[in-house]
Amino acid sequence: MKIGITGAGGQLGQDLIRMLESRHELVAWKHQDLNITDEKAVEQAFALHRPDAVIHAAAFTGVDAAEKNLDAAYMVNAFGTRHVAWAAHTIGAKMVYVSTDYVFDGRKGEPYTEGDRTAPLGIYGNSKLLGEKFTEFLCDRHFIVRTSWLYGLSGSNFVTKVLQLAKEQGSLRMVSDQYGSPTYTLDLAAQIAELIETEEYGVYHVSNRGFCSRLRFAEAILEIAGLAGVRLEAVESAELSLPAERPVHSGLSDLALRRRGFGRMRHWKSALEAFIREDLKCGELEHNEDGEEGPKDDSKRADQDADPA
Repeated sequence: MKIGITGAGGQLGQDLIRMLESRHELVAWKHQDLNITDEKAVEQAFALHRPDAVIHAAAFTGVDAAEKNLDAAYMVNAFGTRHVAWAAHTIGAKMVYVSTDYVFDGRKGEPYTEGDRTAPLGIYGNSKLLGEKFTEFLCDRHFIVRTSWLYGLSGSNFVTKVLQLAKEQGSLRMVSDQYGSPTYTLDLAAQIAELIETEEYGVYHVSNRGFCSRLRFAEAILEIAGLAGVRLEAVESAELSLPAERPVHSGLSDLALRRRGFGRMRHWKSALEAFIREDLKCGELEHNEDGEEGPKDDSKRADQDADPA
């Protein structure tokens, strides 16, 4: 199969390449290769390469930045997605649209299923939800993949920031009242690879299983990396006074994957351990022998959202 990937320079894009390149012919578009806000450029690129499927991973992911750059967020996440969806439909290609847990307001109190009502709280979530609508309306052969709290080998994310700050500081402040499902981009790429070879179109929640608070996530990161001695200070979201409101509990349930017989994602902590020990190659063994050991965020503080799908 010939597969086009937008946002190929990002951490998900890089893991999609890593997962798919041995089995498929890839056309990997980084931002400098294809500006998705340029409708004619998208149409021309798709007409030239004619992929059988397109994975649309390009996005404006700065949650707080979106509140200040409304036009840019909607242009990329909504209208950019419209251009991709229409071009994919025109050439008869399947389309995977990577969306986010931020389409929910987090007030359900438990993980969301695909059929739950969407109610985004800010510009980022609203712009991604519009991208979902354009995908549904314009491309019949679509998969909408909602995911959350992404981290991977390429780029900056919550995991790498926690590890970096842990080496620089003796204590870290972490949000204790936000809950979600951390997701390893390599696992997400593997699930997308499975979906795209089928005709089982629709909306899917694709995150590593389970959920935790930002504080518990940070605790697990430090524990696996052999840095459990770093002190964590719990803070509440209200203390941070951030421009964008975050959902309190945006964990995702994989009901659609289970109903349609797909393999399930592993638990978030197992995925995190694999990422830290295999991709970053750090952990307790390395720490004991050699010393310490590695959604786009809107700041350098680890208590912010890093690359939220």
